[in-house]
Amino acid sequence: MSNRIPLLIVGPGRLGRSALALLSRHGPPPPLLGRRDALPPADLTWLTVPDREIAHAAARVPAGGIVLHASGATDLTPLQPHVRAGSLHPLMTFPGPEVGLPADEPATPAAVAGHPEAVRAAAQLARAMGWKPFPVPGDRRAYHAAAVMAGNQATVLLGLAAEVLAAAGVPASAAPALLAPLALQSIRNAAEAGPAAALTGPVARGDEAVVAEHQAALAALDPALREAYAALTRATRRLVARKPGTQRD
Repeated sequence: MSNRIPLLIVGPGRLGRSALALLSRHGPPPPLLGRRDALPPADLTWLTVPDREIAHAAARVPAGGIVLHASGATDLTPLQPHVRAGSLHPLMTFPGPEVGLPADEPATPAAVAGHPEAVRAAAQLARAMGWKPFPVPGDRRAYHAAAVMAGNQATVLLGLAAEVLAAAGVPASAAPALLAPLALQSIRNAAEAGPAAALTGPVARGDEAVVAEHQAALAALDPALREAYAALTRATRRLVARKPGTQRD
């Protein structure tokens, strides 16, 4: 009889605690251990530690089982010399279960990669938490850059828009919530119909006079805001160019 436990999570940070809460919905939770704890042998060990600590944590994992890390940006090099190595990275923000967990619908996408046995184990673990696994066989840096752009930088963009709205006289404390319905619906439209088809606004209409007025107003507020708007406008033009015809509000 094997003395290995079925699953071990190493790293009691925000993701580790959130995973424990999700798994606890459907049965006894697995052990969740920290950096100073002795690690028992496990069929599957999932390292939910910061990227800089993956190699150190992997070196402490007893040999023989499947080992996954939870990094979006890191390849499997830090998991050597474990043979059945892989990754499981949820494409979602996790502020910690004390703040909240992702909604059940739509299911959280989760990237899996690595040794075939590790990929199967990662996909099974993802489904146990209500996530939807998908393979990422290519450059992890590009994958993680996409995640940062859609998540962190979208948040920053909302913050910049709120700053501009406040400059128009709207209370700064109310600005993010006022802009959120527009931002969320635009993202939903882009996810369902495609970004080019979902675009509205002056660039999609070809209304360059309005774009110029925006840039003038932003330059008066802060040249950095104008630069950000100009860069996004250039990206918007490239997106519009991919779809024949012009869109109108």
